[in-house]
Amino acid sequence: MRIVVFGLLSAALLLIPSSQAADNAAIKDKAAACAGCHGENGISQTENIPSLAGQPDQFIQWQLVFFRAGSRKNEQMQPIAEDITNEDIRNFGAYFSQMTPPKAADDSDPDLSSKGAQVAAGRRCGSCHTDSFAGTKGVARLAGQREEYLVKALHDYKAGARIGGGVAAMADVAYHMSDEEITAVSHYLANFK
Repeated sequence: MRIVVFGLLSAALLLIPSSQAADNAAIKDKAAACAGCHGENGISQTENIPSLAGQPDQFIQWQLVFFRAGSRKNEQMQPIAEDITNEDIRNFGAYFSQMTPPKAADDSDPDLSSKGAQVAAGRRCGSCHTDSFAGTKGVARLAGQREEYLVKALHDYKAGARIGGGVAAMADVAYHMSDEEITAVSHYLANFK
C-alpha cells in the first residue's frame, strides 16, 4: 500500500512543475505586451516609464489595482488595467518581482548624489523603502530606477496627482520637498549601488 501511495504522490509531484511551467508561459505571454513600454526583461529604456524588474510583488499588485480602480491615472495604463483580472494582477506581481532589477550606471555627478543622500537621510526614505532602497511588500524599489521617472513621480506626489499607499506618506514627504531636493534625491536613488 505504501508503494502505491508513494507512487501516486510522486506522479502528482511531477505534474506540478508542468502546471507551473504552463502558468509561467501564460504570464510571460501576457507580460510581453508590457515590454513595449517597460522594456525587455522589465527594464525600461523609455523616458518617464518605470522599470518593473525587481519591484516588490505587492507593490506591483497595488499599482495595478490603483490603475484599474482609476485612483491612479495614466492614459496608457488605464485601458490596460481595466481589462486585467485579479489573477493577472497576482501573476504580474510575482512575475516582475522575480526579475533581476536594473543596475545603476556609473554616477555622472557624485556631488549631486551626495546631496541626494542627505535628502534621503533627512526625509527618512530608508524607513519605508529599506536601507538598500530595494523596497518591500507594498513599497517601491527605488534603487536603479530611471532618474527622470523618480523626478516625475515625486512631482506627481507633491501635486497630489498620484496617490501612495493607504496612509499617503509619499504625498506628505514630497509636498515639503524643494525642486532641488527632488532632483538630488532622484539622482542619488537612480545611481544607488
